[in-house]
Amino acid sequence: MSEQSRTLPPEALDAWAAALRERFGLADADVPVAAVLDLTRDVANGVARPAAPLGAFVAGLVAGRAGTDPSEVLRALREVAAVAEGWEG
Repeated sequence: MSEQSRTLPPEALDAWAAALRERFGLADADVPVAAVLDLTRDVANGVARPAAPLGAFVAGLVAGRAGTDPSEVLRALREVAAVAEGWEG
């Protein structure tokens, strides 16, 4: 796959998120796209670019263990972002 074909325009990202929600029976609130993108930006800038997917995975793991409340997902995203913000590495 070429590098160009891996770049998603914003509307394609919305379509990707909608496909994931449909496939896994998730509500819109279950997939906070903007919050996830903010988290990955914060981790990429505060720690390192390769740390962003790991940060997103850990936030998802924490949120999954906390339960099904969408506010817990947002809390997990904020907490991981806070760790990145204070990262001294």
